[in-house]
Amino acid sequence: MLKPKILLLIFFLVLSFAWLSGFGVFKRFKPLRADTNPTAYKLEHSSFEKARSKAAEARQFVIKKGYNDVICFLVDMSLPSGQNRFFVYNFKRDTLQNSGLVTHGRCNELWLEGRKYGNTVGCGCTSLGKYKVGYGYSGRFGLAYKLYGLDKTNSNAFKRYVVLHAHDCVPETEVKEEICQSDGCPTVSPGFLQQLKPIIDRSEKPVLLWIYE
Repeated sequence: MLKPKILLLIFFLVLSFAWLSGFGVFKRFKPLRADTNPTAYKLEHSSFEKARSKAAEARQFVIKKGYNDVICFLVDMSLPSGQNRFFVYNFKRDTLQNSGLVTHGRCNELWLEGRKYGNTVGCGCTSLGKYKVGYGYSGRFGLAYKLYGLDKTNSNAFKRYVVLHAHDCVPETEVKEEICQSDGCPTVSPGFLQQLKPIIDRSEKPVLLWIYE
């Protein structure tokens, strides 16, 4: 038979456990094990490492060409369009400074499944490659920035009127579904363009935009 002191100790231990559970002290650790998605984390981590690798290459390019050597824009077209894939990369801090949603071209289809890329005039596709972000102007969709293709894969960007602009169909935050598609322009949300505007407008040197897969 248990002594009264031991029974009293067991009673207080049970009571303490119930009290702590009621305040969620133990519950807070459960979601970490049950809800954490290792695959999602690896995708996010690998995307960052990929951007970091591209940034290292971009840094050599901007120094050689006399572009802005503090900030560049990186767009990873391999990511879902509902996920942030337009990255503002800070060379000095060697990290992502900002990110937002961006469209890809539909290649003149009603809705493009998967990814296609092109460089011919009228193709309606995204062109991979490095771009120089040019001057701003007021166009069909409001504020827009001219883009000059620097590679063979996007050499016709200026002729194709491929520009950096915003559209209301692009959400301000990430979504689970795919977002709208463009006719080849890297189109961002109105709010995100306003965040990019001071970077471009205040830069004394051209800003590099690199679209890759």
